[in-house]
Amino acid sequence: MKKHNFSAGPCILPESVLQKASKAVVNFNNDDLSLIEISHRSEPFVEVIEKARSLALEHLNLQDKGYTALFLQGGASSQFLMTAYNFLNKKAAYLNTGTWSTKAIKEAKLFGDLIEVASSKDKNFNYIPKEYTIPNDVDYFHCTSNNTIFGTQMMSFPDTSVPVICDMSSDIFSRQLDFSEFDLIYAGAQKNMGPAGATLVVIKDEFLNKICREVPSMLNYKTHSEKDSMFNTPPVFSVYVSMLTLEWLKDLGGIDFIEGVNQQKADLLYAEIDRNPLFRGLVENEDRSNMNATFVLENEQLTAKFDAMWKEARINGLGGHRSVGGYRASMYNALPLYSVQALVDVMKELERIA
Repeated sequence: MKKHNFSAGPCILPESVLQKASKAVVNFNNDDLSLIEISHRSEPFVEVIEKARSLALEHLNLQDKGYTALFLQGGASSQFLMTAYNFLNKKAAYLNTGTWSTKAIKEAKLFGDLIEVASSKDKNFNYIPKEYTIPNDVDYFHCTSNNTIFGTQMMSFPDTSVPVICDMSSDIFSRQLDFSEFDLIYAGAQKNMGPAGATLVVIKDEFLNKICREVPSMLNYKTHSEKDSMFNTPPVFSVYVSMLTLEWLKDLGGIDFIEGVNQQKADLLYAEIDRNPLFRGLVENEDRSNMNATFVLENEQLTAKFDAMWKEARINGLGGHRSVGGYRASMYNALPLYSVQALVDVMKELERIA
C-alpha cells in the first residue's frame, strides 16, 4: 500500500496518472519509443502540449475569453523575475504574505519602484492582511494566493482597476474563483498539477501588449505565446504528466467537484487540531489554507512519540518548514480523504496514551 503523502512539493499525484506516465516512459502511444526520447516537435507531443494548454483554460473557465496558457521552464521562481521584467515600467504594488512573495519582491526591485501595500511579517506571516489600498497609478498588483510554508490562503481578492498578477503555485485548480479577474496567473506544476520542471502561465492576451521594455527572448512572454510554448524544448515529461492530471481532474468533475473534497479534508483535520488539547494551529482561523495545514504540539516532549507514531502509520512528509517548525499537512487535490483520516486517527491515539 502506498504511503499517505502529505509532502508540500513535489506533490502527491493520482495513482492512475502515475501508471499511465510510467508506461509512456517505456512505450508512448504504442509506438515503441519513450515519451522522453521522441522529438518535442513531433505530432504526438505537439498534441500533448496543446491538450494540456486547452485543459488548463477549460478548468479555469477562460477558454474563448482572450487568454493564453503557456507551459514554461524555470519554476515559479522564474516568474518573480519575468513578471517584473515584462510589466514593471515605473511602479508596482505587492502584498507580502510569506516567503515566496518576499522573494518576488526582491526580484521585482531590480526593475522599478515597489509599494508593499501590506505585510503579515510582523506575526511570522500567520495571517492575510485585509485592509490595504492599491494605488491606481501602479503598473500591476501582485499577490500570492496560498502560502505553502506558513499555511495561509487568500479567501478573497481586492477589487482594483489595475492589472492583477497572482502566484497560484500551491492552490491552482483546487477551488473555484472568477479567474477572469486576473491578468496573469502562474503556478509551478509540482504543487498541485504534476512533477517538477514545468510552470503554467495563464495570461490575458491584451496584457501581453503592455510589455514595457525590450526583453530577452527567453524571458519575453510574447516569444512563448507566439511560439505556442514551443520556442525552446519544453519540459516534456512534466507537461505530459500535467496533461494527465488535468484529464483526471476533468473526469472527476473538475474544480467544482474537487473543491468539495478539499473542503472535507481541511474540515476534518482542522476540527481535530482544534478539538485535541495536544495540538495547536499556527494560523488565524479565517485565513487557514485548505492546501497546507500548519500546527504544533503544545508539549514538545511528545514530539519523539508523535513522530514515531505517524511514521509507523505510513505517513510521509509531515514535518513543518524549518522557518515555522512543528508540522505541515499538505492536502493537494490527489490526496485522498482516507489519508487525512489516518493522520487524525494518529492524533487521537496520541491523546489517548499521553
